[in-house]
Amino acid sequence: MPLRVLAHPLAAHILTHLRDKTTKPATFRTLSYQLSLLLAIEATREIETEAKAIETPLEPLTARVLAHQPLVVVPILRAGLGMVQPFTDIFPDVAVGYIGLERDHETAKARSYYCKLPPLAGRHAFVVDPMLATGGSAVQALNIVKEKGAKDVRLVCIVSSPEGVAEVEKHHPGTLIHTAALDRGLNARKYILPGLGDFGDRLYGT
Repeated sequence: MPLRVLAHPLAAHILTHLRDKTTKPATFRTLSYQLSLLLAIEATREIETEAKAIETPLEPLTARVLAHQPLVVVPILRAGLGMVQPFTDIFPDVAVGYIGLERDHETAKARSYYCKLPPLAGRHAFVVDPMLATGGSAVQALNIVKEKGAKDVRLVCIVSSPEGVAEVEKHHPGTLIHTAALDRGLNARKYILPGLGDFGDRLYGT
């Protein structure tokens, strides 16, 4: 299974506080940033570097820098916005696209209402969405970015369900999923258990 679960004590610590229903929105946003930063670093572990000749204060040195292959981060609105800033903070040439998918709480299916993407051909694309529940939104987003020319696409989530992972693998086999937790499963309303509730509502205090 192309799933990579973040194994780091700090990630476990942060995730516990994100799950805690008493965590206030301001703290929730800070913790989301911190965990998304760890995931961004892990998800980009294999991107290319190239040699660069520099002068240290003591001697010449040939060292490594990021190769010129700009990254694209694509949040699934609205909750995915909470995972964008770590990518833009640490990568100099990152571009940001947006896919708006709204979940119908009766059917648990996602409806598309917005899409704005930069050129994707020849770039590493990272689709970010905090909760991989049924996998419906992730599959739709992956469909869209691939139709627009993306070849190297990874999915980055904070909490995932086995059902969501299986749905992505069914429709986009081989897609690498980076997540901080693989939870037990979904309840009757298609929310992840134990999960952390509605990420967007908790992020924005709504």
